[in-house]
Formats: sequence, C-alpha cells, structure tokens
Amino acid sequence: MLSLLKNSEKVTNFITPSSAYVHIPFCRRRCYYCDFPVSVVGDQATGSNSGMIKQYVEVLCQEIETTPLFGRSLETIFFGGGTPSLLAVKQLEHILEQLDQHFGIAADAEISMEMDPGTFSQEQLKGYRDAGVNRVSLGVQAFQDELLRVCGRSHNLNDIFAAVDLLRQVEFPDFSLDLISGLPHQTLEQWQASLEAAIKIAPTHISSYDLIIESVTAFGRQYNPGVKPLPTDETTAQMYRIAQQVLNSAGYEHYEISNYALPGHQCRHNRVYWENRPFYGFGMGAASYLQGCRFTRPRTRKEYYIWVKNLIEANGVLNCPQTPTEDILLETLMLGLRLAEGLNLSTLTQQFGEATLEKIWSSLQPHYRNGWVEVVGKDGEVLELQEASRLPVTGKVRLSDPEGFLFSNTVLADLFAG
Repeated sequence: MLSLLKNSEKVTNFITPSSAYVHIPFCRRRCYYCDFPVSVVGDQATGSNSGMIKQYVEVLCQEIETTPLFGRSLETIFFGGGTPSLLAVKQLEHILEQLDQHFGIAADAEISMEMDPGTFSQEQLKGYRDAGVNRVSLGVQAFQDELLRVCGRSHNLNDIFAAVDLLRQVEFPDFSLDLISGLPHQTLEQWQASLEAAIKIAPTHISSYDLIIESVTAFGRQYNPGVKPLPTDETTAQMYRIAQQVLNSAGYEHYEISNYALPGHQCRHNRVYWENRPFYGFGMGAASYLQGCRFTRPRTRKEYYIWVKNLIEANGVLNCPQTPTEDILLETLMLGLRLAEGLNLSTLTQQFGEATLEKIWSSLQPHYRNGWVEVVGKDGEVLELQEASRLPVTGKVRLSDPEGFLFSNTVLADLFAG
C-alpha cells in the first residue's frame, strides 16, 4: 500500500503535480444525458443564497488545506461541474485563495471555469476574471432550441448569444464552446448549422463530443444506442467527419480526439490528463493521480463530507494501491492516442522497454494496414513501413484523422487484448 505523505514531507521520486481539478457539483437541473456527480438546486439557487453551496465550499476548502504538499506551484486549475458559475464571486475567491496559500499559483497559470449560458451576469464575469479566471468553457451543446429541450438543458438559444456577448464585453482572453453530436432527433443539417454558428462566434477553442448513452441517465432509460430517434452509427460517424472538415477549414487545429483550438489556445489543463501526468483533484466525485496512485472521492455530498472528516483526522494521510506498471502502460496508450501527435516512441521505449514496443506494434499492425494508424519519423515525416518492419525507437505513433480517431475504440481494444 502507498501512503501519501504528510504536509511537512517532500516527494523526490515522483513527478510533482502542478495541476488541480476542482469539482463544483451544483446544477439548476440534471441534463438527460448526465451521469456526473451533481446536486440539483433549482432555478433560483446560487452561491449567494444557498446554504447547501456555502457548506460545500467550506468543506472543499478544508480538503484543500489538509491535502499533502509536493513542492510545486499550480500551473493549471480547472473548475468543473456541475455548474461552477453558480458560485458567488467571493466563494470562488475563497477557493483560489486557499489553493494559493496552500500550494501557490504560478503567475502565468491557466485557470479555467465551466459555465452554462443564463447562469452568470456581467458583474459575476468581471469578478471571476479579477479573481484570476482567464479561460471559460461555455456549455452550449446545440444551437437549436428543440435539441436543447430534448437534452433537458436549462438554457435556450437566446441565452447562448447573451452569454457570448457578456464574455466579449468583459474581454475574457480565452473561451471555449462545448457541442454534442448524436443527440436524439439531431440531423446532419442541424449539426452542420451548430458548427457554423460556433465558428461565427469565433471562440479560441471548440470541444465536440459524441453523445454517450449511460444506463443510469434519463436518456439511458429512454433510448438504445443506434435506435431511433437517436442517429445511426453511420450518421454519427459522418457528424464526426463533418466536424473535422468544417473546423479544420476554419483554422481550428484538431489536437485531440474531441477538441479543436486556434493556434496557441489548446487547453493546458486537459493535456495533463492526456499526457498521463499527475494532478490533484478536489471535491465530490473528483479523481486524483498522485505518486503513481489513482483514487476517487465519494459521489454524494454526505459521503464526501465524511471522507474529508476522515482525511482531517488522519492528518492528510491516505492509503491506496500504487498503479501497476501494466496499468500505467495501458493508461499511457489509451490517453496518448487521443492526441493528434500521438505517442512518443523514445519515451515509450525508456519507460517500458523495446520488448513492449514490439508487442504494441504487433497489435497495431492490422490497423496500420487499414490506414487508421500512422508512424511518424523524428523530423515529422509519415513513414512507410513494410510488413516485417519494427517500430523505430524515435518518432511517434498516432491515429489518423479522422478515420483512426473514429475507430479508436477498436484499436484500443486490440492493444488491451495484446
């Protein structure tokens, strides 16, 4: 068992984390596709008038204060949810002050905050910006009122444009729009229109997610994947191809399987996950990856509060099993292949050895022949490998765009089986 160190101790044999995810679990209502750990507070509740939110912020800050230190300032912070824009400005300031006092926040840190249209004012935005937030992720999902209603979203089309206007007035340096494809009743024409509407707004970043039907959600109880009114698998694949074509043509780099950015505007925080680097997690249901150990907090407020109480009583010491080397390899492959640049072959060789590289190539070869996998030389050229060739120990291996990304689950299944 691995024991995380107390606050007064230092770690030298692990990469020190410099990123923190902070979960704010409150929503006005639960969207029909959502299986995240959230608490529904209704349309009128905010951090200013909700005792539930106030109590949560205090417990959250207690957890931050009790968490072990690893000797490095935070370079990225991501407030996710839920709907973090339900927080009062003073509550956000309190959380950031606690993070800064305990860990330190780098002067050029990326501080991102998820927001939903219709949940914030110009005054709030100014307060968030002045507190240090410099990147907003706006949960748009669709540009059709009928699809927003189908999803159970609390906003409408007018709310989207009003929210964008506020972001422009406050002059946020970076903001991203989130879109979802594969929604019930969604057509190719609607998807194309949503992409074009997003481009017209001109955010610095766009996330394009394919709907996943989870059994515990309202959608999971209503629909079966691929069965009407959900689009067919062929239609959702075409939606993915359309997004790649439309967004690339508009100057957005397809840098990750579901994410596009203008040059210089990739999400630094999310790259921490995809590069399998360590990070802190705080709040209900949040995950951490520290000292080679992954652990997740309870998904209900009551159980989370008990967990924090136990953490305080243990002086910040937790026990959890260190991730086995085999699992680290699979995580590295699964996460790294989400990135457009793929996996660095020299790093893989150093971490896991040439024998492991040969096994990886054995699993990838059929997909290489299909054109779903590409091997790139050290100078960025796409290599033409023969049947009996081995992977080079320098350069990169990546999925092709868009077809390799489309069939990534098939590729990964074979890697895991190998």
